[in-house]
Amino acid sequence: MSVQAYDGFTSLIDELDSLIKNVEKPTEILEVGAKELVKDLLKLTKPYSKITSNGYTHLVDSFCYEIKGNEIEVGWGKYYGRMVEEGTKLTSPQPHLVPTFERNNDKYYEKMIERIYR
Repeated sequence: MSVQAYDGFTSLIDELDSLIKNVEKPTEILEVGAKELVKDLLKLTKPYSKITSNGYTHLVDSFCYEIKGNEIEVGWGKYYGRMVEEGTKLTSPQPHLVPTFERNNDKYYEKMIERIYR
């Protein structure tokens, strides 16, 4: 966003009105960031899996997002995704979702900001 000179409050109000119209549905803005995160997660390398049964989907291939009211949840399509990410008392953590978000969060925020100002 560039800094603009406002001719009084009328110009400021007009600018704010246009922003409000672009953000009437906040989930649309959040979905832009969620899609980018899922796209990056699906690019992660797939560690070797001993499971070779027909119809098996690798944990990395199961990343998705879901809109729940005014929130969007990004996660795994497999119930054990959180156990792999955080570990259990029997296994050590193998974080992949959180580090990917933390490494690229500026990119996701930029995409959402672009969506607001289009």
